[in-house]
Amino acid sequence: MKNSIVPYLVKRFLRFDKEQPFIFLSALLAFLGISLGVMVLLIAMALMNGFDNEFKKKLTIMNYPLTVMPKFYGAVDNNLLVSLKAKFPDLKFSQYVQSTIMARSGSVLEGGYIFGVDFDSEAQVNSILKKASANKKFEKFDVIVGKSLKDEFSLFDGDKVMYIFTDVEPGGLSITPKIKRFQLKSVFDSGLSAYDKAYSYTTISSLQAILNLPSGQYDGIHIFSNNPQEDILKIKQFLPENVVIKGWWEENTNFFAALELEKASLFIVLMLIILIAAINIISSLLMTVMNRRSEIALLLSLGATAVEVKKVFLYLGIVIGVSGILAGVAFGMGGMWILSTFDIVHLPKDVYPTTTLPLDLSVKDFVLIVIGAFGIVVASSYYPAKKASEVDILTVLRNE
Repeated sequence: MKNSIVPYLVKRFLRFDKEQPFIFLSALLAFLGISLGVMVLLIAMALMNGFDNEFKKKLTIMNYPLTVMPKFYGAVDNNLLVSLKAKFPDLKFSQYVQSTIMARSGSVLEGGYIFGVDFDSEAQVNSILKKASANKKFEKFDVIVGKSLKDEFSLFDGDKVMYIFTDVEPGGLSITPKIKRFQLKSVFDSGLSAYDKAYSYTTISSLQAILNLPSGQYDGIHIFSNNPQEDILKIKQFLPENVVIKGWWEENTNFFAALELEKASLFIVLMLIILIAAINIISSLLMTVMNRRSEIALLLSLGATAVEVKKVFLYLGIVIGVSGILAGVAFGMGGMWILSTFDIVHLPKDVYPTTTLPLDLSVKDFVLIVIGAFGIVVASSYYPAKKASEVDILTVLRNE
């Protein structure tokens, strides 16, 4: 009989009581609150991870996984490029020359960078540029610009784009900036307007001619790697002391640290929703204890132990809480499926890296949410269960 009394009482106390409907209503509100909290937390964490991953993808493409740069002029040359290709045949390399420029159209000026690249090599390390340069034959002083710059300047294929270089050349008693008109050959769209407006690409020979650079020297080498954080260590050991290598994450450390802090803050704030819902569990169980004092005293007098009484109310709170958690997981997964399947929320493409809501719930976040919610439920159920086991039999039965 003792083995069956705990589950029996739990089922009995969960039933709707016509005489005390507010107890059942309080338990129902606790269930709904926990369900809502878990659902919102799952979707919020999935959104945070999704945006985080989208930004990483975009920044990886436009910043490149790895970049070799010289410590002083002339350190990165064709000999180093050939050596790297021979040493690491599984990686992709693209040499480049760059310059800061001002792009001009009428009275409108936009600052940025122009890269001189070999388009065949660059297509192997930059999927955005690969798409823009596909089936195109580039001649000297052809240029690819970003979609944002094209729209701002109202450009069309074949139009001329004026670039003012920061390098200056002497001219009589004054110095004048170098100015060159390039022919628009194609347009790339990275999904990030800041890069689309600031970056332009031309042939490496064009930029070397304008900047008076020798053909065998470069400003750096872009490297594509599927595992950049591992490969950077291998390449560092091979590189001479007069060059350095940087990973894309090293240039954006503060940005992603801010994202992680925002994610952690959001997790804590939304977990408070579950904590508030758990207060309803406490109030519901305390109301049940007060309403069932005579029954508890009778059970104790008939031989039920204080541990069994404590288990009844502890399990009662856990059943309400776990049911809410399971319902919240179901609602959260359903909500994520709906948001990812249907275009309910449309994001402006010039602001965000994607026009649809990116959802990516990690296993770590899922486990933390479930464990955190379960911990709150157990902690909320413990105090009422303890109070129920401390009912004074003689006092209750005398008054009843």
